[in-house]
Amino acid sequence: MSKPASELIDRLFTRFEAASPDPKTELNFVNPFTLVVAVAISAQTTDVAVNKATKPLFEIAYNPFDMVALGEERLMEMISSIGLFRNKAKNVIKLSQILIDQYGGQVPLNREALQALPGVGRKTASVVLNELGIEPSIAVDTHVFRVSHRLGISDALTPDKTEAQLMAIIPDKWLTRAHHWLILHGRYVCLARRPKCEVCIVADLCPKIGVESGVVFKP
Repeated sequence: MSKPASELIDRLFTRFEAASPDPKTELNFVNPFTLVVAVAISAQTTDVAVNKATKPLFEIAYNPFDMVALGEERLMEMISSIGLFRNKAKNVIKLSQILIDQYGGQVPLNREALQALPGVGRKTASVVLNELGIEPSIAVDTHVFRVSHRLGISDALTPDKTEAQLMAIIPDKWLTRAHHWLILHGRYVCLARRPKCEVCIVADLCPKIGVESGVVFKP
């Protein structure tokens, strides 16, 4: 990107870092397997809802062997409060069986193997690899897409292209944390319909800020 954009990125992420030096996912997990499961079932569902469902689940099924033993029907019951729970339960049981059959019950920590698992797409693999410190990644969900475009650090038209653009322009020192800063900023401050511009720590750097705080604008 241009020099002004590089300077903008430096100023933005310096502030994000100062406000939250070590951001983490809000999904609860106890090991790589539970992280994969939590992220995989979080699609179109809030982290709060996922954590509520997985708290009792991970107490009895925190590895592929226990998850398969739990069974699809019981798993559906335990995650029935989240969206698309039937299909998600099927995928979790299938991926658990694959982990047992092909990987001795361990989660393969590489992108190709992760994305081959049922219900684990590029975004889920990116979150897992980044959170575990395996591979710096920026999983572009609706929050990351919205915030990066509003702040003027991306102009790509799709999530995948936005990811590629952000990965190319964000310095390595911030890369593993950038996903968290952007998603949390979008979740709690830069809201879709009515952003909280009056409390935004980068409002003065935002090219889409209105004259009045709380201005409504499209993503």
